[in-house]
Amino acid sequence: MKIKGNVIRYNDNVDTDVIIPARYLNTSNPKELAAHCMEDLDPTFVSRVKKGDIIVAGANFGCGSSREHAPIAIKESGIACVIAKSFARIFYRNAINIGLPIVECDVDAGEGDVLTVDFDAGVIVNETKGTSANFSAFPPFLKTIIESGGLLAAVREGKL
Repeated sequence: MKIKGNVIRYNDNVDTDVIIPARYLNTSNPKELAAHCMEDLDPTFVSRVKKGDIIVAGANFGCGSSREHAPIAIKESGIACVIAKSFARIFYRNAINIGLPIVECDVDAGEGDVLTVDFDAGVIVNETKGTSANFSAFPPFLKTIIESGGLLAAVREGKL
């Protein structure tokens, strides 16, 4: 399992309140959530994100409220993967449960760099800078969940 995409870069402590502001939590419609993804942190996000882009962030990504709306908004916006130095544990769990690939890794990547993420090998290659970083490869059950589109889909399909 590999993905390749352009980096959208954020710093430390990106909390769920800026990923999807509370004023939009009256809907669970993924398209509506995606339309407001990151708007309090980065008003340009929705207009510039492209399908397959990769968010790279610092430490403690997804901290704050334990709302599953946050990874749904990110995934529906077109983001293929989130890479961060560390994640809030509930965000990590919610992301995997909905099939959003996330990787804990301190990667040297700036806005607009192109990354290739190899989940089987546990390697991130920065195609722009010619550098790489290693992470723990996804175990088979996590790959199954992500490839199925989430935990419930994997269970429905009898894969778990």
